[in-house]
Amino acid sequence: TILVLPPINKSTATLAKSYYATTISEPLTQAGYYVLPYEVTTEVLKNEGLYNSEELTEIPLDSIGAFFGADAVLYTTINEWDKNYIVISSNLTIDIDAVLKSTRTNEVIWDFHGKHVVDLSGGDTGNIFANLILTALKTATTDYVPHAREASNRVMKVLPFGKYHKQFDKDQKEVVEGSSNKNKYTPTKNKK
Repeated sequence: TILVLPPINKSTATLAKSYYATTISEPLTQAGYYVLPYEVTTEVLKNEGLYNSEELTEIPLDSIGAFFGADAVLYTTINEWDKNYIVISSNLTIDIDAVLKSTRTNEVIWDFHGKHVVDLSGGDTGNIFANLILTALKTATTDYVPHAREASNRVMKVLPFGKYHKQFDKDQKEVVEGSSNKNKYTPTKNKK
């Protein structure tokens, strides 16, 4: 059972936390984990006076485990959520850290750093002015939730399967590679 805490937003995008938070639970569930309902747990935390994500890192994990009945807590940090616009090209960069910690031992069970870059350019029409307009329109009207969902899926893709997945405990020898050597992850025996 995993408790997903609200993301810590270190980016300059004020809504990044809201966009990303809505996309974390589904890939965890698909990977075979039971995830406590995000909306309910965040409401409980708010009722306990815990509004700030940074404050949640100070709470002892055994207390969280006892209060929510969680085996592990997932911390996520949004390092970057930036739209870069350069005349005829544009992109969105989402840089995420994820750490899963045991509520029993306080040990890091799994961690990952991933960067997701989305091209928001309008395409090549053969006319530079049309390209400028298309890129500006596409950049201005971007729906961020699908991009946040893709970033979450990429991060959670390297998590070993949980006990509710048919591949649980069979993924020991797989190596999942990200976009760089830093993103390589070799699953070890699942600690759950």
